[in-house]
Amino acid sequence: MPISLQKGQQISLAKEAGPSLTNVVMGLGWDAAKKKGFFGFGGGSQDIDLDANALLFDSSGALLDVVWFRQLQSKDGTIRHSGDNRTGAGDGDDETISVDLSRLPANVQTVIFSVNNYSGQDFSQVENAYCRLVNAQGNAEIARYNLSAQGGHSAMIMASLKRSGSDWTMTAIGTPSRGRTYQDNLPDMRPYV
Repeated sequence: MPISLQKGQQISLAKEAGPSLTNVVMGLGWDAAKKKGFFGFGGGSQDIDLDANALLFDSSGALLDVVWFRQLQSKDGTIRHSGDNRTGAGDGDDETISVDLSRLPANVQTVIFSVNNYSGQDFSQVENAYCRLVNAQGNAEIARYNLSAQGGHSAMIMASLKRSGSDWTMTAIGTPSRGRTYQDNLPDMRPYV
């Protein structure tokens, strides 16, 4: 049974998914908020282009690599992005990032997942946003974190995976940020590295 995480909550991946866990997928899903039209009818919605990012840090906090819509794979191939979804249309995960935990270089201590609204709207125009961590073997959901915090932010630091000996821990971060790309969010990520 997947865990519904609250902001700041941390879980052990080995405890929740078993010590044989080697590959995980971070899924991001969202919908554009429906606009209210005249007398509440016919408002429709606009496209929302959220972008999922994975940033890899070493133990000193140095940024080693980034996986995002402009670089769909880490330099060593252990992290892969599914590609850019520019609308959020459809059910389920709109973008995914696959992580081969067993092959991540030893100097990677933290992977931070963030999301940016490239089209510039703030999160008051986003509905049903979530991130979820899935065991790639069998597609069993390990944990889910609701991102639908309405507000004037255009980005969010979603969650982190941290190496803890032979285990990894996932922390739901949920810190609002601003900007169209991950570069704008680096100062807000620093406390979680």
